[in-house]
Parts: sequence; structure tokens; C-alpha cells
Amino acid sequence: MPNKIILPNKDRKLYTYEAKNYQAFDIPENKPFEKRIAYSAAHVVADPLSDADPTTNSQIDWDKTMEYRHYLWSMGLSVAEAMDTAQRGMGLSYEGAKELMARSLKEAKSVGGNIACGVGTDQLAPAPEVTIEEVEAAYGEQVSFVESEGGQIILMASRALAACAKGPEDYQRVYNNILQNVSKPVILHWLGDMFDPALKGYWGHDDVDQAMEVCLQIIKDNEAKVDGIKISLLDDQKEIDMRRLLPESVKMYTGDDFNYPHLIKGDEKGHSHALLGIFDAIAPAAAAAMHALDAGDLDRYDALLEKTVPLSRHIFQTPTFSYKTGVVFMAYLNGHQDHFRMIGGKESARSIIHFADLFVMADEAGLLRKPEQAIQRMKHLLNLSGVDQGGK
Repeated sequence: MPNKIILPNKDRKLYTYEAKNYQAFDIPENKPFEKRIAYSAAHVVADPLSDADPTTNSQIDWDKTMEYRHYLWSMGLSVAEAMDTAQRGMGLSYEGAKELMARSLKEAKSVGGNIACGVGTDQLAPAPEVTIEEVEAAYGEQVSFVESEGGQIILMASRALAACAKGPEDYQRVYNNILQNVSKPVILHWLGDMFDPALKGYWGHDDVDQAMEVCLQIIKDNEAKVDGIKISLLDDQKEIDMRRLLPESVKMYTGDDFNYPHLIKGDEKGHSHALLGIFDAIAPAAAAAMHALDAGDLDRYDALLEKTVPLSRHIFQTPTFSYKTGVVFMAYLNGHQDHFRMIGGKESARSIIHFADLFVMADEAGLLRKPEQAIQRMKHLLNLSGVDQGGK
């Protein structure tokens, strides 16, 4: 059968799997979401034919990278650009990020797509001898660049600040100074150390509750300059607790790739908007779910997103920062790019068992839009890994 494939499991045993679960998603054309803002952090597509060193000087296929952003916009999703999903600081240099943001902002304007761009300090190498003044200058340089290009800012966590800050007062100083000088409200980004170990102890505390107090105080001191905050802690109750403590004008954007369905749906005391890396991989299901939520069809909303949770938890399993590999693999399986190469050589960051399980979970979620093509691409990878597919 054309839709059958031989897959390995965790016990090194082989079994036959038949992909058959693709579903068409009901996504109205050119209809914006009404009840939630939904950002997909977007990946970049490597140039597979570049002769540059793939681990230190990877090149980007700009046409395919922009094409994927248009795909996200076409479904009503917003794009969170040059974030960790784009391998910012993990293969994508700041110079590469600048070009990525400039190109994406131009493309967004051409189609009326919503976009926000990551601002950090990644032109500054983290080290204890780095000064707070240097961190502020690095943030300021990136703020100026994005504002000069007409973009909204997502103020990312800083590895350099985490390396040199002596305590909460240093975080308060840096963020207060930056926020006082931005021209438009920004989205703050609290990225947990499971996503980036260099950010351990952010806000000056290892304890999450103490760190949250510092972050909340910064928000309250600069309320007019904060559109919202995205937190990526993979702890739904901490997000809910913080959401209920935010000033009324400040939005919560979930970055919880484990628990996003119920956080976005919300409760009687509020809800989260979305700024998620997993929305890159599950874009059709995410967009259809947002429209179902707009229509008040909570049963359909639940049915669409709950099927994606096992896939998301698999893609974001420990080490969490390797989730980009699964996101790009999904784009490859679904024909959004013709190869499975990544900047920084990160296609090697997950095992063949991980990819085999991902393939099954993607099919079970109805997300393999061309099953025959996905199977052929999966077979290529399996053959290269010594899992014989009978030459087919």
C-alpha cells in the first residue's frame, strides 16, 4: 500500500504504519481572528546548496523563508519574527536576524500581515565582565533598528544581562531604561531556562515566584509601554497566576507549548493570547481553532487543538531547546521546503526514533497534508538511518 511505512520503535523493533488521518481544515479566507491574537514564531529555511560551513556560517534560503511567512499570514496568523524558533542565537546570528526582520517586515506590509520582531542583545557575547551599560547599549541598538524599519518589538530575554546582573535591581534598571525610550508598547518575553539554559535565574531569582514579582513590578512601573508579556515556563498554573496579577491593559501571551489549548480558551477570570513556536508546526489546526473560538464552537476548538498536544509535547521534549528540529521536520514532511537541512546543522539534534514517533503523532493529529509525499520523505530519512524501506 502506498501509505504504509516501516518505522522503528524505542525497543529497536520495526513495525508497519499506515498514514491515513489527514483532515481538511476549515479556514475562512482573509478573515482576521476576533477574540484572540495568535502569533506563530516562525522558523527559517536553510540554503541546502550553500558551500559555507553549515555549523558556523549557514546560509538562508530567503525565498522559501519568506514563502513560509506568507503561508502563515494567509491563514490569519501573525508572525513573531527572529525569535528562538528562528534559531536566534542558536545558528542565526544578529546580522542574519537583521536581514530576516527587514525582509519579513517588507513582506508583511505587502499583504497586510501582522508581525512583531525579536529585540535582544545577541550582538554582545555573554560574560561576567560585560557591563550593564553595554547591555543597555546593545538593547538600544536593536530597538532602534526595528523601530527604524517600522516594526513592533518583542523584547527578548538577554543572555548577556543574565551573565552580568548582580540582582533584581540590575534587571529593573535595564528594563526601565529601555521601556522608557521605546516609541510604541512592546511585548516582553520571559523565556525559561528549559528553552535556554543561559537564562537561568532571570529577573535575579531562581525561584519563579520571586522572579515573577520582579517582572510584574517592571510591568507596573512601565504599564503604558507594555502591550503584553509572553511567558515560556511550561507551567500553566504559573501563567494563570501571573495573568491574574497583570494590569488590566497588559495582555498575557502564552508561550506554553504543553498547555496552550486551555490557556488560550481561558476561564471566567481571563484568557491568554498566543505567541507559540508550535503554531509554526500546527498552523492549519491552530488557525481553524481560532476561528472556532470566534464562532463560540468550543467543542470544535477543543477537538482541533487537543489532538495536537501529544505532538507538541513530543517536539518540545527535553532538551526543550532542540524543538526547532521538529518544527523544521514538519515543514519538510508537508512540502514547505524540499530538504531537511537546518542552519547550524541542527537537523542532527533529534534521534531517528524521535522522528518516527513525530511522524505518527503528526498523522494522528491530521497534519500530514500530503500523506504520500510525507511517507516518501520519511522513507528517505529512514533509509539513511539504516531502516531499510525495501528500496522504495
